[in-house]
Amino acid sequence: MSNSGLENKERKEALSKQEAEALEAELLEDYRFGKQQLIEILGHSCALAITKVYPLQTLPKKQPTVLIICGSEQNGAIGLVCARNLRIFDYEPTIFYPKRSLDNLYKDLTIQCEKMDIPFLSYLPTEVQLINDAYNLVVDAVLGVEAETGEVKEPWTSILGTLKLIKIPIISLDIPSGWDIEAGSMDGINPEVLISLSAPKRCAVHFSGKHHFIAGRFLPYDVQKKFELNLPKYSGTECVVEF
Repeated sequence: MSNSGLENKERKEALSKQEAEALEAELLEDYRFGKQQLIEILGHSCALAITKVYPLQTLPKKQPTVLIICGSEQNGAIGLVCARNLRIFDYEPTIFYPKRSLDNLYKDLTIQCEKMDIPFLSYLPTEVQLINDAYNLVVDAVLGVEAETGEVKEPWTSILGTLKLIKIPIISLDIPSGWDIEAGSMDGINPEVLISLSAPKRCAVHFSGKHHFIAGRFLPYDVQKKFELNLPKYSGTECVVEF
């Protein structure tokens, strides 16, 4: 569906910040989903979406390297799960996780990646060409729904500055980092792929990249109905759908 189609039906197909937070609260409190359960479902779905757009045999470099940049909140945790699943799918992920969460769940996800011999960078190269040369793709799992655009601080501001200069494809999870969840961004990063988690957020109307996926097959029908979500149908047993 075109971005104009999304804009015309925004109330039916895209969530505001308040609605996105309310939807997650509904899943956690009323439907008794666990936080780890949601993170696992979404991280696995993101990895699958990446394999659909960038199959191993199509990657330009000899090694199937992928850089995953993780923030300290939930989007970063989803990035860790995405990295672990990409490793299972025979990609070679590397993680940059500069501000690690003290949450025990996030610590466990980090240990799982370390036990699978996924390397962690101690710093992000400031010379962008080093990133372009070393990796096929970059996964932006830095800032999510919980982030306030006007409150972005270091190290995230420097990371966003680097992401804006990268020439290899960027895949953003849920919200391109630096974008306002409602208004998008005219000065943010420009991902080639956007993976909306559960349902698109309002900023998705400004996405002009090549592929927009939704990872929300798990949403109960009554939740979709309550939030008036008019989402595309998933094919067969697929857990992601291209929008």
